[in-house]
Amino acid sequence: MGLSSLFDRTVRRSLGSIWLCVYMLVILQSNRRVLSESKYLIGLGSHDITGPAADVNMMGYANTEQIASGVHFRLRARAFIVAEPQGKRVVFVNLDACMASQIVTIKVLERLKARYGDLYTEENVAISGIHTHAGPGGYLQYVVYIVTSLGFVRQSFDVLVDGIEKSIIQAHENLLPGSILVNKGELIDAGVNRSPSAYLNNPASERNRYKYDVDKEMTLLKFIDDQWGPVGSFNWFATHGTSMSRTNSLISGDNKGAAARFMEDWFVQKGIGTLQTGKSEADSIPRRVSNIIPEAYNDEQELLARAASFQSRPGRPATRILSVSRRVRNVLRQADRPQFVSAFCQSNCGDVSPNTLGAFCIDTGLPCDFNHSTCGGKNELCYGRGPGYPDEFESTRIIGERQFRKAVDLFSKASEQLKGTVDYRHSYVDFSQLEVSVTKAGGATEVVKTCPAAMGFAFAAGTTDGPGAFDFKQGDDKGNAFWKLVRNLLKTPGSKQIACQSPKPILLDTGEMKIPYDWAPSILPIQILRIGQLVILGVPGEFTTMAGRRLRDAVKTVLTTGAKREFNGNVHVVIAGLTNTYSQYVTTFEEYEMQRYEGASTLYGPHTLDAYIQEFRKLAQSLIDGRPVEPGPQPPDLLAKQISLLTPVVMDATPFGVSFGDVRSDVPLNSTFKRGDLVTVTFWSGCPRNDLMTEGTFALVEILQKKDTWVPSYDDDDFCLRFKWSRPSRLSPQSLATIEWRIPQTAVSGVYRIRHFGAAKSLLGSIRHFTGSSSAFVVA
Repeated sequence: MGLSSLFDRTVRRSLGSIWLCVYMLVILQSNRRVLSESKYLIGLGSHDITGPAADVNMMGYANTEQIASGVHFRLRARAFIVAEPQGKRVVFVNLDACMASQIVTIKVLERLKARYGDLYTEENVAISGIHTHAGPGGYLQYVVYIVTSLGFVRQSFDVLVDGIEKSIIQAHENLLPGSILVNKGELIDAGVNRSPSAYLNNPASERNRYKYDVDKEMTLLKFIDDQWGPVGSFNWFATHGTSMSRTNSLISGDNKGAAARFMEDWFVQKGIGTLQTGKSEADSIPRRVSNIIPEAYNDEQELLARAASFQSRPGRPATRILSVSRRVRNVLRQADRPQFVSAFCQSNCGDVSPNTLGAFCIDTGLPCDFNHSTCGGKNELCYGRGPGYPDEFESTRIIGERQFRKAVDLFSKASEQLKGTVDYRHSYVDFSQLEVSVTKAGGATEVVKTCPAAMGFAFAAGTTDGPGAFDFKQGDDKGNAFWKLVRNLLKTPGSKQIACQSPKPILLDTGEMKIPYDWAPSILPIQILRIGQLVILGVPGEFTTMAGRRLRDAVKTVLTTGAKREFNGNVHVVIAGLTNTYSQYVTTFEEYEMQRYEGASTLYGPHTLDAYIQEFRKLAQSLIDGRPVEPGPQPPDLLAKQISLLTPVVMDATPFGVSFGDVRSDVPLNSTFKRGDLVTVTFWSGCPRNDLMTEGTFALVEILQKKDTWVPSYDDDDFCLRFKWSRPSRLSPQSLATIEWRIPQTAVSGVYRIRHFGAAKSLLGSIRHFTGSSSAFVVA
């Protein structure tokens, strides 16, 4: 090699090194600029909270006959954390559960304190429920909320505490620099007012300010990681989780849970491409499917020939981890980027029904009585109809899809960035004897008091979403002698309580019932979380439409007027309903006078809403002033006092010569199904309470790839797959698992089989996991 060549090569290497250094400096400067422009750290997390799918009463309708017996789709806890790099942080957890629970909140906070010290406390952690009426009950600590579940259900409680904690841990570990966009828009056809006669009792001047008798606005947050781009969305919109009826027995997230699954699927399957092209992709509902590459087949006979090679396999032992690893959405398969988390949160849904066709009499088909929601004087015959009537699953899909479509639209068009302080305020308030200053018609003020909790006669009438029983009816402000006599056997309300709660006739004086322990809460948490110009009001109940409007307006007035106008009029105030604990309904004073279901369920008397407004004004003012607030009296921890009458699983058994996981009813041999068909297979099984299959699945549809490789295609978190569990008789140790697959239009042609995962308990108490599979069949 010549001297000149050696010199040239040395120069080129030196220049290359210089350019590399310059390039690295540019990259570092760019990263510093991104970090400096990111005002927040954001992190999202999600975890399975599906409770016992057998034997446990469902929470929401208070129907003793509504006992869980399978899974429609799984329930999840979804969390976000937003923090200023050197400042405060807030946590919001959305639960696919009927409501938050005081004892669950207490135990989650204890775990967070043990792990993180004072980083996450009752002040900056909010836990909210979507209000599905299709989840297992027994996880609240007050007697009135666990009567129908035969007391406390430890399994329901534990899976919630574990799942909430793990969703927060995941969000904490995902904290990275990012930004948050906010967007709002109207969703017209996902809710109607189920108590219009009560709404009409509000002043006409107030009603005339609003176009609708329910809130139609959805507020959405879009979380954008600086490195990964969009990583999630949370939105708040008011509609009840009652698309699934009071006779449904399958665990389900109802319309909001469905919407969350649709949006998470949309992002994984289409969202990234949509974000790149800028086009909307919400024209079709996605399904949770694995990344299947369809194989080419010459004809259906070739598929049938391959299917014939795979007959049903006898049940065999399995490990629990097998159920987890075979899930379609196994997180291990998505480890290359943060999981996209989408939550559809609840708001002031108190009088908002998803049964948008209206309420009709099931005997005549005519509309129900307007004031009392009765048919011939009977409430039991008056039912609301969803848009998919008479199919409640279809109604759930439609209302979920409508929320999903609006969320995608807001997500795709979001442009306003949240900027400013992260802050919070929290206080406990004793609502059983709170002095409240109210303004009278002439402008003068008067000091009134709230009352110990009590439920009116119309509470037992139920609603058009789920009617009650006997001769109760909505709009009852008198009661009747017979039921008052029955009431008095439990607790006779005093004259002071009767006067305080008037015009509510007291059916259950729950606030003064203490045996075997408290029947209802008296100390409630109220909370404000602030992220820039977004303010979240955490309320522990179901505010009606107008009650929610008054609360939002009152807080917004405090935040945007006065000496410190930090928001300059630009503030988004949302209500997060059913947060941190549960205390039933909150109506306006005028709605309370009508004593429909919501008014009868407003526990603390006619001035309950005024009490909330007064106390939230204090929180809002302290937030603006930068002052702390008094923590207030602590609510009781009643975990040690809980009573459970639910019998445990004694043992599981199968007929002689049959193994757990064996197929009892198979698909027909050499069968071919088309999209839209229903495929049904039944297995000999064990009780689902033996193992909740957390982050796993009871049911699986697999597709054949290559010669003999079975790939997960759909599982029990898919809308199209249902897991149903039953016993031949009430006391039988034998049980059956029926798996139904409604083949979606998006399914690819191929050879499929259905698989079941379960767990059986021996007489000695040991748990054995098993699996079984059907014969193969063709989808063409």
